[in-house]
Amino acid sequence: MTARSESDVVVGLMSGTSLDGVSAAVARFVEGEDGRITSELLAFVQRAYDAPTRERLSAALTGATPAEYGRLDFQLGAQFGAAAVAAIAEAGVAHSDIAAVASHGHTVWHDPPHATWQFGQPAVIAERVGLPVISDFRVRDVAAGGQGAPLVPIADALLFSAPTHWRALQNLGGIGNVTVVPPGASIASLASVRAFDTGPGVCIIDGVTRALRPKLPYDRDGALALAGTAIDSIVGESLAHPFFAAEPPKSTGRELFTNHYIDDFVVRCRAAKKGCTDSDIVATAVSLTARSIAVAYNTFIVEPVAEVLLSGGGARNPALFAAIEREVIPVAGPAQFRARGIRRFDDVFFDGDAKEAVAFAFLGWLHLKGRPANVPTATGARGPRVLGTYTPA
Repeated sequence: MTARSESDVVVGLMSGTSLDGVSAAVARFVEGEDGRITSELLAFVQRAYDAPTRERLSAALTGATPAEYGRLDFQLGAQFGAAAVAAIAEAGVAHSDIAAVASHGHTVWHDPPHATWQFGQPAVIAERVGLPVISDFRVRDVAAGGQGAPLVPIADALLFSAPTHWRALQNLGGIGNVTVVPPGASIASLASVRAFDTGPGVCIIDGVTRALRPKLPYDRDGALALAGTAIDSIVGESLAHPFFAAEPPKSTGRELFTNHYIDDFVVRCRAAKKGCTDSDIVATAVSLTARSIAVAYNTFIVEPVAEVLLSGGGARNPALFAAIEREVIPVAGPAQFRARGIRRFDDVFFDGDAKEAVAFAFLGWLHLKGRPANVPTATGARGPRVLGTYTPA
């Protein structure tokens, strides 16, 4: 490795299952003499996918030609590289002061323990940005018998724990996942950290919105959901899927919540309620997401969680935020939780949309330090592993 690995500035790149686009964050990590690590967000940019790219990525989940897969991989690499260049320009950091680019890529297929597959060719990123690239973070954990997800728990624990109380960090990207961290978490306390996918984040909400209103990429401001009434029977029926009752560690993705799932969800809603409106269907998707989170907390979280921080695109949806408050607070129990309640990640740290990109920048930083980045209690891997593959500049 070059002298760049001594730098504490890393660019993190992320493309989630929501199919929104590429997020790029430039972050600096500082390790104190006591071993505590802090992060500073220097810049954050988002580059939305156009409609044809979203359609191609969605179609890739159900099968495409080798030519299409190869071209998508290289095309996304170029888009990731462009996002990294834009973020670096905004950060105002000298190119020579950046250690590397850490790219999660875009998950096309995630099927542990058999395979996990991310697009966004790292060699293309390295050529476009002129920096080394660390990628394929999930692969090593899956190879070690883990789920390969969620991988953000080490960042949640070491960067975003609360000093005096247990905290749950709930991500609401395409898929929902939660990390439960003890107060003042450190490397020594990682064995106490638990994390798992709770189910859908915004993938069903966005999916039915796009199916019903093709000109809308998502339910802006939760307007459709707030105008509708959830169909409880469909919510209960959907929660009967074995995933929701499965014990952690567990992960899921678009492999379950496919386009066919979305189409079937719409059909079932219309069959269940006479005069069912588009708003009722979106409201049902919101209720399913919120209730799946409540079920997960009630069933699998035994720690005395005092607050939940919501991040990801779903945290900005007023209808979903309100539904999570309604569903989660009654099952959370302790008075200390009700006193602190549910807040947005933004209210405590920085822009919650940047959180996962910063987390993968942190995973890249750990790779350069030669340190493990998975949390075996979260993924089920056989042990700690250094994650990622290094592509030189």
